Amino acid sequence: MGFLRIRTTVDERPGRLASLAAALADRGGNILGLSVQPDTDGTVDEFVADIPAHPETVRQALEAAGGRRVQVVPATAHELTDEPTRALLLASRLRSMPWRLPQLLAELLRADDARWIYGEPVHDLPDPALLVVPVAARRAVRLRRGELPFTSTEAARAAAFARLAQPAVEQEGADRGVKLADGAEVTLRPLTSIYREAVRDLHDRCSPESRRFRYFTALPALPERVFDRMCDRNRGHSLVAGHDGQVVGLANLLFTSDPGSAEMAVLVEDRWQGRGLGTVMARALVHAARDLGYAEVRATLLSDNVRMRRLLLSLGATLGYTEDPGVVAARLPVGVLASA
Repeated sequence: MGFLRIRTTVDERPGRLASLAAALADRGGNILGLSVQPDTDGTVDEFVADIPAHPETVRQALEAAGGRRVQVVPATAHELTDEPTRALLLASRLRSMPWRLPQLLAELLRADDARWIYGEPVHDLPDPALLVVPVAARRAVRLRRGELPFTSTEAARAAAFARLAQPAVEQEGADRGVKLADGAEVTLRPLTSIYREAVRDLHDRCSPESRRFRYFTALPALPERVFDRMCDRNRGHSLVAGHDGQVVGLANLLFTSDPGSAEMAVLVEDRWQGRGLGTVMARALVHAARDLGYAEVRATLLSDNVRMRRLLLSLGATLGYTEDPGVVAARLPVGVLASA
């Protein structure tokens, strides 16, 4: 009998996880730990299992059950520690010893090596065994792990962990003034119930096409229950853009049943479209998602929504078609904007 850490990428379809668990059970495996991590091209399922089978036999069985890029490496009983408890203990150590950030990041992600690097930020590293965690404009921590590549979820965890070692920043709830490329100034504020009438007026001023792109129907009026859900901080994070006493843009980040992903949507008044406001609000949502611990932001849009397609692509999202030929799905790892 021996402990193995097993990682595989799977397509997001019902029953995939059950198939993998059944394949391990058929080889006499006892699953002792499980994590599910969203990544750029699927979901990464990671198991710690006590299993008598040879690692190559396990790999072949999981590939036959629908796994992709299956990796099987030795593990120890030490790795069976409850992960949330382990992360909290490491966070406590970091608060008292922030200068030990590289070593503690290495413990958090079980990296083989961690060290400070200085100079220009590094993006799009070609080596999946390397992860660079920005800490300041010209300072970062580089992690190396030889056996298992880093996932988008782990990059998000590392970024959130590193923020504990940084000075406190301005509270998220504060108003933030933004100047657009054409010189116009808007103020971003968290959505609260006091904006109920202003958001209703925004919908009235938007064209049916703009409302259709946002809600998949030319919704003539925003239902009260939908507005209330947008204001509920337990269910999401929403922003409004204000100018001259009016709300001219609304951006929503809605939490999903997937613990690693949040769903984004943006509505901009017609006369403000094409001026960069949508991009500003989308970036703010992605940064909020990162701070809330999400690994990626997703969006579902109509295929003829050209402006939103361009916006998402400019942020680094990947687009893919769904079972509905008129609907496009976008996925944006929050690490893409981590140092923006």
